[in-house]
Amino acid sequence: MSRVDEELAAAVRESEEVARAEPAPSAPAPLIRPTAKRSVGLLAALLVVGGGILTLVFTTVEGATVFDRPVDQLVKERDKLVGRPVRVEGELKKGSLMRPDQPCEYRFTIAKSGSELPVRFAQCVVPDTFRDMPNMDVTVIATGTLDEAGHFEASNIMTQCPSKYEMKERANKGEAAPHMPVTAPLSPKI
Repeated sequence: MSRVDEELAAAVRESEEVARAEPAPSAPAPLIRPTAKRSVGLLAALLVVGGGILTLVFTTVEGATVFDRPVDQLVKERDKLVGRPVRVEGELKKGSLMRPDQPCEYRFTIAKSGSELPVRFAQCVVPDTFRDMPNMDVTVIATGTLDEAGHFEASNIMTQCPSKYEMKERANKGEAAPHMPVTAPLSPKI
């Protein structure tokens, strides 16, 4: 036998002796699974938290919902939308804009597709472009509530301005812009 074989045999004997002297490794510890009682408690806690979040979302969103309708749809859905916050859009009816001095408010009518809606805006300040111009249509967007009689009580009004390209076309045709100063009175006084 060669020297390499002798060394190999000695190394095997030595490792066998060490293996007999050391205790056998124990089996790995079993994984501890949560009991059914813990799982049910965790599930119940998650359901309570989820229910609380959903309740918060639905109660907060319900009051914040604003319905957006054109005049013709608002008139058709009048019964469903009475007393609810609504944003309505339509064209200012020519000659309908009135401003009584006492109380300081604006009354006007907006129309779309043959349907009309009387609007009351109980404030003294309106946008600069909110004018009854004889040669120009003014699109009005009002936010407020609809009453049982079908009148709209506006809390905010805006006018939709035409684009700069549309304004150039109108100016070329000789039309005046809605924001230009008017020398004649804006509307009849009540």
